[in-house]
This record gives sequence, C-alpha cells and structure tokens, in this order.
Amino acid sequence: MTTEKTRYTDEELEEFRQIINEKLALAKRDYDQMMRVLMNQDSNDVDDTSPTYKALEEGSVAQSKEEIISLAARQQKFIQGLKAALVRIENKTYGIDRITGKLIPKERLRAVPHATLSVESKMAGKK
Repeated sequence: MTTEKTRYTDEELEEFRQIINEKLALAKRDYDQMMRVLMNQDSNDVDDTSPTYKALEEGSVAQSKEEIISLAARQQKFIQGLKAALVRIENKTYGIDRITGKLIPKERLRAVPHATLSVESKMAGKK
C-alpha cells in the first residue's frame, strides 16, 4: 500500500525557502529602484527650460510614471506573495494546493514559489 505524500519534508521546505529568499531580495531591490525613479532620486537630469518641448515631455513623463506605479504595485503584490509563502513554510503548509489539498509539483513551485494552486486547480477555476 502506497501512501500519498501530504507535505514536503523539512529539507525540501528549506530548498524552497532559499529560492523564495533569493526572489524576495531581487523583488525588493527592483521595487526600491522603481520608488527611487518615482521620487526622482536617481535623476541627474537638468530641467529643460525650452517651452517648445515641455508639454510633450510632461505628457511622456506622466505616462512613464503611471507605468512605473503600475509595475511597483505588481511588484509589491509579488513581495507580499513571497512573504506569505515564507509563513506557509514556517507553518509547514507550503506547497499544498488550497483547493485539492494535494501537493503542488516541485517544478511549479520552483518556477512560481508563491503559488497556492496547482496548474490543474488554476485552470479549473478559469472555466
């Protein structure tokens, strides 16, 4: 009689913790960089005093800032997902599909370490 594995071992969880911590560090770095751009902290520009291009440039700058704000919001959500995954590792509930209760394949977790659904559950939810 073969019993189905219901959770990942402590060694496997440690592997996932390392993956998540690496992704979290990169995500935080990218988020901080976006925020510096939004706050003009990385700017070494000299304000253009020519009124001819000013209106066009301001529109472009506004659009760029909107895009960065959108990206920063997505990045913040990603960071929260990674932090939640670390909590699940601590609780030893990491890698368990929240719909089926079965283990999410390691390959998926390595690619999307904050996943809470297997590909099958995710696709079933989109129907």
